[in-house]
Amino acid sequence: MINLRKITEENFLQAFNLKLSKEQEEFVSHPVRSLAQAYVYRDQCQPFGIYHNDTMVGYVMVIYDYDIPEYDIWHMMIDESSQGQGYGSAALDQVLEYIQTKPFGSSDRVVLTCSRDNNHALNLYKRKGFVETGVEDEDEIELVLML
Repeated sequence: MINLRKITEENFLQAFNLKLSKEQEEFVSHPVRSLAQAYVYRDQCQPFGIYHNDTMVGYVMVIYDYDIPEYDIWHMMIDESSQGQGYGSAALDQVLEYIQTKPFGSSDRVVLTCSRDNNHALNLYKRKGFVETGVEDEDEIELVLML
């Protein structure tokens, strides 16, 4: 069973131990960097560990952009040893459920970016209803989901 747990002082070191395959390292920032960003944006951000039972198998961060307003999903990743088991899909469903509670403010817009070369992630996001906006930044494309 997959569940999200807030990153706290009790579990942040587990996030630091998550790893991507060499080929994937260019696609997602390491949780150390993500947690530094989460600290800076702490009034509008929630980092989560993605757990299978009691083992952290991944990481994701939800941030609210007050200027637009919209929810953004940042740095979602599944440890290389746990990939291919549907954990990313199940975690994304739970992230979207969390966003629907509007924890930071009102918005029906969820945005994320993804490397155009990360076909596995792009296919997952599109299966969940995200569509490309046409906005690109270097090798990243923006996708949006309206709730």
